[in-house]
Amino acid sequence: MAGSLNARQIEHYRSDGYVSPLRAFSAEQTLAYRRRLEESEARFGPLQVGKLGSKSHLVFTWVDEIARHPAVLDAVESLIGPDILIYTLTMWLKNARDDAYVGWHQDASYFGLEPKEQITAWVALSESSPESGCVQVIPGSHHHGLMHHSSQQTGRKSMLPRSQSVTNAIDESAAVDQPLKPGEFSLHHTLLIHGSGPNRSSDRRLGIGISYIPARVRFTGSARLTAMRVRGIDHGNFDPEPRPQADCDAAALAFHEATLRNYFESKKELAAAYEPVKGAA
Repeated sequence: MAGSLNARQIEHYRSDGYVSPLRAFSAEQTLAYRRRLEESEARFGPLQVGKLGSKSHLVFTWVDEIARHPAVLDAVESLIGPDILIYTLTMWLKNARDDAYVGWHQDASYFGLEPKEQITAWVALSESSPESGCVQVIPGSHHHGLMHHSSQQTGRKSMLPRSQSVTNAIDESAAVDQPLKPGEFSLHHTLLIHGSGPNRSSDRRLGIGISYIPARVRFTGSARLTAMRVRGIDHGNFDPEPRPQADCDAAALAFHEATLRNYFESKKELAAAYEPVKGAA
């Protein structure tokens, strides 16, 4: 299989469920992307999860560029093969001294994908450290299958759209921080339990989570979803997504709105069918 990861990195991903850190961009290029992000916020408003912060590659040319960067795709190809689609993409933006957090969860919760081969590339556009609330993972937890999640609100500032979290007891002493310098990225398996704490630093923590899938993967819900081909051959399991021609142009915004509505409705359907089940699935 082609790709940029070496045998040791691939084995670490298979055994522990993640690889980190990897380098995508130079410090100079990362700063330029951060400026594009902040310019986009100034022009179009907050990049919130569930709004412009979700599937942002459909509306921002600079996000589309990041998601197609050869360094990221080469690493992903090492693990899932050459036919690669973007299933979804999320902007994970924590302001300085922000209580926002992400509870322990698996990306596979409510994704409805089979086989479970989705991989997340988490790309840092600013320093992501333990102080700023970097991603933490439970190594090897992807071997235990899909666990039960609850989407009940706890009154805290969960960044997940459904505030979902694993209901099984988590040994937090086993958690491993995933610190990243600006321009670095990590990769983790769809079943790996992970989360992140509040940002206690004086700078924003800016990250983009890109969910890649091999084109052979299928959606198990009743809806027909979309995905964007970024490398190789599209197997036809999802409707294609067009690349944005300009940031937030009318056509891109209209497609984004319709696609996002369909995508989140599919999550509600899967959650309604899944949540009553107790224990591991």
